[in-house]
Amino acid sequence: MACEDMDTVSLHCSDCPIRHRAVCARCETDELDRLEEIKYYRSFEAGQTIIWAGDRMDFVASVVTGIATLTQTLEDGRTQMVGLLLPSDFVGRPGRNTAAYNVTATTNVMMCCFRKKPFEEMMERTPHIAQRLLQMTLDELDAAREWMLLLGRKTAREKIASLLSIVARRDASIKMQPAQGSMNFELPLTREAMADYLGLTLETVSRQISALKRDGVIALEGKRHVSVPDMDRLLSEAGDDSDGGFLV
Repeated sequence: MACEDMDTVSLHCSDCPIRHRAVCARCETDELDRLEEIKYYRSFEAGQTIIWAGDRMDFVASVVTGIATLTQTLEDGRTQMVGLLLPSDFVGRPGRNTAAYNVTATTNVMMCCFRKKPFEEMMERTPHIAQRLLQMTLDELDAAREWMLLLGRKTAREKIASLLSIVARRDASIKMQPAQGSMNFELPLTREAMADYLGLTLETVSRQISALKRDGVIALEGKRHVSVPDMDRLLSEAGDDSDGGFLV
């Protein structure tokens, strides 16, 4: 297993910034107390491999802060990014002994980890965890289907706007703020990572970001801070409606 403890973190579930979105969102106080007994934290530096595909996993985890990528390596060595892990996303699968994908920290990442076997046993006794994990899995399936549409049918401009709207909506959700009107957030991906994830060239990503900025859809402060004057307009540029769903 490639993951290592980078520092020691002490964080109670009641103080957790992703508590309302994580796998433990529906847990009662006594259930949270049991989770406290089997959890620990791990931090990873940007660029560090958290999990290698095929590794035996002795834990499952929730991303607390930062962003990681999911990648799959083909037989000829080519690597394809197949997903992003954002704060509150769940890593690992109960009942599966090995990792299906490489997981790499794009930014500095902190994870709340649970020892796998005790977590699986707790799932059997705690419907709140099983129900929430099922909901998260179905949400992930919906997101994967939407991403297939994005990669297959959207223009380069729509792809960039879609990715920005995804990050903006998740940032708002973590902060428990409405994803509407004027919004500000930190973009945790480099333009190279965006190009890789969206199947575009670096030049195309830079050109489309500049065009969105020139047209007043977004404003940039430095390389990572993004301001969106009107979220509805960004969603429109992405080909989405005001609820974040794809227009047909």
